[in-house]
Amino acid sequence: MTSATELLEVAKQAAAAGAGVLSSRDGNALDASNKGAAGDWVTAFDVAAENAVRDVIAAARPGDSITGEEQGSTRPANPSGYRWSIDPLDGTTNFIRNIVYYATSVAVADADGAWLAGVVNAPALGRIYYAARGQGAWLEERGTVTRLEGPVPGRTGQILATGFSYEPGIRSQQAAAFATLMDGFADVRRLGSAALDLCMVADGTHDAYGERGLNEHDFSAGALIAEEAGCWVRRPRLTSPLDGGPTDDERLDAWTCAASLELSGKFPL
Repeated sequence: MTSATELLEVAKQAAAAGAGVLSSRDGNALDASNKGAAGDWVTAFDVAAENAVRDVIAAARPGDSITGEEQGSTRPANPSGYRWSIDPLDGTTNFIRNIVYYATSVAVADADGAWLAGVVNAPALGRIYYAARGQGAWLEERGTVTRLEGPVPGRTGQILATGFSYEPGIRSQQAAAFATLMDGFADVRRLGSAALDLCMVADGTHDAYGERGLNEHDFSAGALIAEEAGCWVRRPRLTSPLDGGPTDDERLDAWTCAASLELSGKFPL
């Protein structure tokens, strides 16, 4: 059995490799294209960053399975039971437009689906968020490491972070429910990176985050980081990509949320 600490070290190295690719951003070499829905972009940097992350994991953990946003699932002949979830570039639209909220997200789960370690490396922000189960959540920024403890309970002017679907029909439903979701909050932010939104609840920048319809790779690392910071977290138990899941209906029905406990009742069941 591998410790969460050992897995975290691999996750840090893998996320650093992906973030290194993103740090070389060249606006003339994006090679951007739509994956389907308008606004759902992929660039040459998404693909290169995922290759870099996979190379690190495969070298350190050849028996582990990997699921990634751009290249799907790979499972070795004799799998160890550990599975890595990769989003090489969470916030691709931001990356294309040179908006700083984007990151490489890497997380690993055991055979029972429990998330053990996660890293969100945001090179344009100079921030590395990370956590291992039972060991707290941490932020490394400009050479300083800080333990994360979530938002300040009960403060005035609470901020909700959220996101909206690429699909017009789902987005219309989200817009219709938005006023109810905002009740009790002073303001809203939509950064365009679920991984960073979750981390920014962990570091207390946001008071709460909730979004419907995320993929597993969007929340796998960020939700663990928020949880280890002491936040209330709701993450969906989606059908594993190794088993062909999740279906669109399953994903779109599920909410991912993080907040202080006092705000946990703000989100739909």
